[in-house]
Amino acid sequence: MTEMMQHFAFSISITGPICLMLLLGVALRSFNMINDNFIEIASKLVFQVTLPALLFLSIIQSNTITAENVPLVVFGIITTVVFFIFATITTRILIKEPKDQGVIIQGAFRSNMAIIGLAYVTNAYGETGVAVAAIYIAGVTILYNILAVVALTPKGQSSSITSYVGMLKAIIKNPLIIAITLALIASNLNLPIPKIIIHAGQHFANMTLPLALLCAGASLNIHELKHDKAANIIASSYRLILCPFMITFAAYWYGFKGLDLGIVFFMTSSPAAAASYVMARAMGGNATLAANIIALTTVGSIFTCSLGIILLSSLQLM
Repeated sequence: MTEMMQHFAFSISITGPICLMLLLGVALRSFNMINDNFIEIASKLVFQVTLPALLFLSIIQSNTITAENVPLVVFGIITTVVFFIFATITTRILIKEPKDQGVIIQGAFRSNMAIIGLAYVTNAYGETGVAVAAIYIAGVTILYNILAVVALTPKGQSSSITSYVGMLKAIIKNPLIIAITLALIASNLNLPIPKIIIHAGQHFANMTLPLALLCAGASLNIHELKHDKAANIIASSYRLILCPFMITFAAYWYGFKGLDLGIVFFMTSSPAAAASYVMARAMGGNATLAANIIALTTVGSIFTCSLGIILLSSLQLM
């Protein structure tokens, strides 16, 4: 019993702070201290400035980024594609409404790893984990954008050239990918970074997770969950149960353990990405369903992730 309590306390130490920050966002929104304008501006600040700064500094200040990290990224890419195929086949069997199919598929495979996943990794492994997770995020984020276009293209239609051109532009302009690429170049070439830039960047980096989690909490709209119950349940089950279980088990079977296995679990057990709503709306999918999936998985991931941490830590795998 004492050992189980220790594992429970460990899981709470990782997911607890995130849960509290999300609840604080909900509370601040309810007291009108946070509004839609603040959420939009703050989210843009996180995506374009503070999160890139966090990832850049984590990589250039870390000694853990080596060629040994390549298999982890390749594994993440391969398993994401495999799970995408699995989710596509089964969703089209279970759900008949075309506008819902792509949204559910996207909600199933596309996790909010750059915010919630990174927050989990930070609490569990600190800066060392963030540096390794940044490389994983870079590779899989590119894939997410490609697969989202495929998933949201109506059945029977081929993805338009315009969609792929827009996707390519989005990837090239993505601040996270730019920051990680520059950091890898600077790290490999041993380029000296002035301390004043590092110190200023660290202030931005420190804002990232608190601000992002506050916005995520303030954006939750649980009242909307009464719509599309079956679709919500299917998408959330894929995102919070099947995806982390199948991919983490595959990672264990492959031979990953410790930090690498933990990163795979945290990246795959994160809720649906906020970008999935924007993508669904832009490509004519069921945007309301996409918002519902984000809300339900954001709340549910706190519990499913905690259970996963207890299981993995009790087996001494992470």
